[in-house]
Amino acid sequence: MITLWLILHLIEILIFGYLAFSALYIFIFSFAGLFYTEQTLRDKAYRKIAVLIPGFREDAVIVDVANQALAQVYPKDMFDVVIIADSFRQDTIEKLKELPIRLIEVSFEKSTKSKALNKALEILPEAYDICVILDADNIMQDDFLKKINNQFSDTVRIIQSHRVAKNSNTKFAILDAVSEEINNHIFRKGHRVMGLSSALIGSGMAFDYVLFKSYMADIKAIGGFDKELELTLLNDRIKIHYNNNALVYDEKIQKSADFTGQRRRWLSAQFIYFGQFFKQSLIQLFKKGNLDMFDKLLQMALLPRILLIGLSLIINMFIALVAIIIQPETWAIWIHPEPWLWMLLLGTIILSLLFSIPARLYNQNTFKAIMSLPKGFLLMFRSLVKIKGANKKFIHTQHGQT
Repeated sequence: MITLWLILHLIEILIFGYLAFSALYIFIFSFAGLFYTEQTLRDKAYRKIAVLIPGFREDAVIVDVANQALAQVYPKDMFDVVIIADSFRQDTIEKLKELPIRLIEVSFEKSTKSKALNKALEILPEAYDICVILDADNIMQDDFLKKINNQFSDTVRIIQSHRVAKNSNTKFAILDAVSEEINNHIFRKGHRVMGLSSALIGSGMAFDYVLFKSYMADIKAIGGFDKELELTLLNDRIKIHYNNNALVYDEKIQKSADFTGQRRRWLSAQFIYFGQFFKQSLIQLFKKGNLDMFDKLLQMALLPRILLIGLSLIINMFIALVAIIIQPETWAIWIHPEPWLWMLLLGTIILSLLFSIPARLYNQNTFKAIMSLPKGFLLMFRSLVKIKGANKKFIHTQHGQT
C-alpha cells in the first residue's frame, strides 16, 4: 500500500513539475512583453518585393485577396503579387489572369505549402530583395509593405509581422483571435524584449529573398513548414525580428471541426520537430551558446495553453473536493505537492494570460466566448489523442465561409 502511494505521489509531482515549467515559461515572457516598444523607423529606399500567396482550392477568397494585395501604398513597379494556384477552378484562374499579377499554376500528387513555394521560387527571377509570405486568406494593411521595407537592413533579414483577426463572427473565431494575440505577446513581444528571436507563424513573414530561396530548397515539410524553417535558421544563428505595427488580417477558425483539424496539425508539427531537433538544440546550446535554438526547443516542449489551464483547473477542483471530504489536517497526506502550490500554479497561468490579452479584447463578446473554453479543452484533448498520422498528409483549413 505504501509503495502504491509513493508511486502516485511521484506521478503527481512529475505532473506538477511539467505544468509548473509551462506556466513559469509563459509567465516570464508575458511579463517581459509588457515592456515591448516598437522602434521608430524612417523611410528608406524602396526594395523590390515579391508577395507570395500559395493557395490550395481557395476559390472563395483568392480573387479578393489578390485585389487587396494590389492596393498596397507602395510603388507599383517595386512589388509583384504572385498567386501560386494549386487545384483552383478554371473560372477562378480566368479571373486571376485578368489581374496585373504573376500567376503560377501548380499541381502535386500530395500538395504542401513548401512544394508550392519552392516551385514559385524556381520559376521566378532573382530580381527581388524581399519576399513576403501570406496565406490565401490574408489581407495586408494598406501600408504593410512600406513598414516591412523600412525595417529591413543588413542585420534585419527576417521579420514576422503582427497577424490579427479579420473576423469575430463565432465564439471559436473570437477564442482563436485571443489565442493569436497571446502568442504575439509571449512569443514575439516578450522574446524580443529578452533579446531572443521572434517566433514565425507561417504567414505574414518577410525574408531576404536570396536567403529564403536558399533555405526553402531544403524544406520538405508536409505540415508545419515554418517550424522546420525556423529551427534551421536558428541553428545558423540568424535572428528573427518582429514588427508589431505591420498588420496582416487573418481569417480565424469558425467551426469546431476546423479547430480540431488545425490544432491536430499544429500539435503534430510540434512533436515531430521537437524530436527531430532535440539533440541538435542541446549541441547548439552547450557548444555554441545558441540560446535562440534551445529556447525554441523549450517552446515545443510546452503544454498547449488551453490544456494547461484546463488541467490546472481540474486538479484544483479535485483538491477542493478532497478538502471537503477529508479533514484538513489529513488532506496533505493525500495531496503532494502542497495544495497552495497548485493554487499558485493556476494563479500564475491566469495572470500570464491577463498580461497577454490586449485591452481591445476585454469586451462582452470575449467573455461570452470564454464560456466555450470547456468545449475547446475537449477538442484540444481529442486532437492530442488523434495526433498520429497528422504529419503524413496535408490537412487543409477551408476559408471564406463567413
